[in-house]
Amino acid sequence: MAQPAGTTHPQQPTGLRVTVSVAGDSRAWGDWITDRLERHGLRAPLHHWDPPAAMDLRSALAGLTLSGGRILLVFSTGYFQPGVRTGREWDAALAAVTAAYPGRFAAVSVTDPGNLPAGAAALGPAQLTEAGAHHAERLLLRRLGLPDTPAPGTGGPRFPLDAPAVRGGVPRRNPRFTGRAALLAHIHRRLERSVRGAAVCTLVGMAGVGKTQLAAEYVHRFATEYDVVWWVNAARADRARRKMAALAPELGLRTGPAERLGAVVDALRRGEPYRRWLLVLDGADDPAAVADLLPSGSGHTLVTSRNRAWDTHHTLLPVPVYGRPESVAFVRRRAPRLTAADADRLAAALEDLPLLLDQTAGWLNDSDMSVDRYLRLLEGGTTDARTVVADDYPKTFAEVWTTLLDRIAETAPDAAEVLRLCAVLAPGTVPVALLARIRGDFTPVTGDPRRLQEALRLLVRHSIVEATGSADGTEVAGVHLHRMVRLLVREGIPVPERERYARAVRGALAAADPGHPDDPAHWPAYAALLPHLLPAGALDADPAETAAPVLHCLRYAYLTGIQDTGLALARRAALTWERLLPEDHPYRLDLLHAHTNLLRATGQYAACEALDRPALERLLGRRDTPDAEILRAAAGLAADLRGLARYQEALELSRYVLDGSRQTFGERGARTLEAQNNLAVSLRLLGAHDEAAELDLQTLRARREVLGPDHPWTLYSALHHATGLRLTGRIDQALETQERNARAHHRLLGADHPQTLRAAHNLALCRRGAGQGDRARQGMAALLERSALLLGRRDPLTLMIASGAGCLERESGDPERALAMAEDTYRAYRDLLGPAHPYTVGSDANHALALLATGDRAAALSTLARALPAMEIAVGPGHPWTLALAHDTRATEADLPPYQLRDFEPLTI
Repeated sequence: MAQPAGTTHPQQPTGLRVTVSVAGDSRAWGDWITDRLERHGLRAPLHHWDPPAAMDLRSALAGLTLSGGRILLVFSTGYFQPGVRTGREWDAALAAVTAAYPGRFAAVSVTDPGNLPAGAAALGPAQLTEAGAHHAERLLLRRLGLPDTPAPGTGGPRFPLDAPAVRGGVPRRNPRFTGRAALLAHIHRRLERSVRGAAVCTLVGMAGVGKTQLAAEYVHRFATEYDVVWWVNAARADRARRKMAALAPELGLRTGPAERLGAVVDALRRGEPYRRWLLVLDGADDPAAVADLLPSGSGHTLVTSRNRAWDTHHTLLPVPVYGRPESVAFVRRRAPRLTAADADRLAAALEDLPLLLDQTAGWLNDSDMSVDRYLRLLEGGTTDARTVVADDYPKTFAEVWTTLLDRIAETAPDAAEVLRLCAVLAPGTVPVALLARIRGDFTPVTGDPRRLQEALRLLVRHSIVEATGSADGTEVAGVHLHRMVRLLVREGIPVPERERYARAVRGALAAADPGHPDDPAHWPAYAALLPHLLPAGALDADPAETAAPVLHCLRYAYLTGIQDTGLALARRAALTWERLLPEDHPYRLDLLHAHTNLLRATGQYAACEALDRPALERLLGRRDTPDAEILRAAAGLAADLRGLARYQEALELSRYVLDGSRQTFGERGARTLEAQNNLAVSLRLLGAHDEAAELDLQTLRARREVLGPDHPWTLYSALHHATGLRLTGRIDQALETQERNARAHHRLLGADHPQTLRAAHNLALCRRGAGQGDRARQGMAALLERSALLLGRRDPLTLMIASGAGCLERESGDPERALAMAEDTYRAYRDLLGPAHPYTVGSDANHALALLATGDRAAALSTLARALPAMEIAVGPGHPWTLALAHDTRATEADLPPYQLRDFEPLTI
């Protein structure tokens, strides 16, 4: 009598544990192996192998031993994470781990032996794919040192090499399929848990996102769970019907040609002769045309489509682009010559779209073009993206999308018109509110909210754009257009028509300009406006048409700390406006002011002076009395001089600007208060702390009255007031004031605003002065990381924070870490400002104090001896910075306690 399925083989010991480690591409093998082992009385938990790319491979393998017992590695192509791990990594990891855990690891292989790294082959894996189920079971048992008599009984998972009874039309397995493990598992769960008769999963997404490849991989991974697997190309309803009817003879149905389709649907519904079936309708973009092909019953139906209208029939499962680690792994499998960094940059440029990654990486791998050169071509707006096609997708990305776009143009002219307008704007998200401002020839569509929404919903429904938000759950608030799709649409606009679209878009950009970039309430509007200026040709048009939004966006970029973006726009505007406008045109002067503000924020003070001084001299040569333009130019040059450490010149020019501003704008004018603030900065840099503090307090009171307590410039004056209190020794008052000021910055400007970072920096220094050393150090350390992330480690603000962080670390943290921070800050200041700048010299002095804290007194004295005369030259012998350095030198020579030393603090310029 046969032994019942699942019972223990009498000759096998019970209780032995074997953890079966299997990758997603060999899941069926894992199910079969664990079933076989459990029939022999072993405990065989299944482990799904998918360690993160950042995880050390040795650690991942060693982690398998934590469960106890032996570990069986099921080697498949996917197990080795091609594109993520190298063969050399595997060889080293397997050698180290198997040596550390002798006798614990065994292996079997379900892939071509040629795919195994040398280290894997050294484990002597049993090859399970060379014969049938009984022989594979014997090999498995022998590899584990067990008697090789197959367990009796029936049932359990099908042997993975045994095909379903009926199988047709399934694409070959893509050997480069990468990732998507969570999505595949989600599809399986959704189908398994569906109510009987309603097991339909619709994969929806844009063309090229990998819906077909995902469905094909699902079939190959889970085919052993089905008796029938039938693949239908549903792009055309007539062909889909013929393919579906062709299943009739495979099911043994004897009907006439006219009845075959109905008979197939009915047989699947009844589950006769097979209950477990999987039907795939691939490319079913017209739900109504194939709705009658969907059978109910005990099987599963998987649909792929670009059309979100399937949601009226079934719940959709959106297929996203690759996650970045998946993209990098895929590109490296497709193009092994590319580095991980190159793959990452390519993936970012192509926005992780699988078809584009496949075809572009394939071409790059066969060419000598660098990724840098390719990305420059792409940035230049060309869709001549060289590609190669593969057997599993023989059409290029451009061919696929051009066909779809042509169909939209023919059947939905409103949607096509809106799509072209989106293509004139920047890649990425387009706010619908901006589209709604477009007028001229497009007013019938864009000026009618209902018609505009209908066009957008159609584009979303067909996965041409992706909705990025909705105002009330029904209206589309923004759309995302993939950059390569955008290029195809843009190139499809006839050349004579392109200017018409661009002109309409530029008009919308001008209309969307709130006109007040200094007001934080309008910053979200400028954030949405800024990316679209260059693509819409705002700098190539008549400045009278576009100067206002360009200049206001530059001001926004300066105020919010996005200097790189602002500088790119300013340089481009300068090149264009030089050709279009005379040298002293108001727009040119406004642009110069915006440009130098951005340069100054990045520490490029000499470049600023080279622009500001000639401009001021030209203005002074043509006018007898200071006016608004002269005063603005002089204020800019004074700021340059402060950055260049020519403090006395800056002070004289600051006084000139303040006097002229009082005459021109009045005592309480906003420009006058700005000049008053800047004079206080010049005084502070010269060490006149009392006078600067008094001026800051006057400015703060006036700004509260004129601008209100929550205006950014009022907050900035409060920050300067607290700084003055601290530098004049009123620590308790400074701390109380700055705690309140920091909270206001955080609330009104946000945690990432540069001014908020400055407020947090001063707060940490106030806490330090109040004896809260540990709290100050922790806050400054966190602030440094935040500033480095937002602005970069060589930004002037980051360096100012780094200087304070290093000093705090020296006083209440790790002296060795403080020394490393001091050395890095000194080098950074030297590179940015040169060796003779007082900030460079001061950071060198801080470096000396860090050396002293580590016990290297001789090196500290040598460094101080170099720094003191350099500071005397930079700011003079009587400057507080020079006097402090002299004090530190004497204190170090006398070996006085560390608390008597005074470190150098860079000030806001």
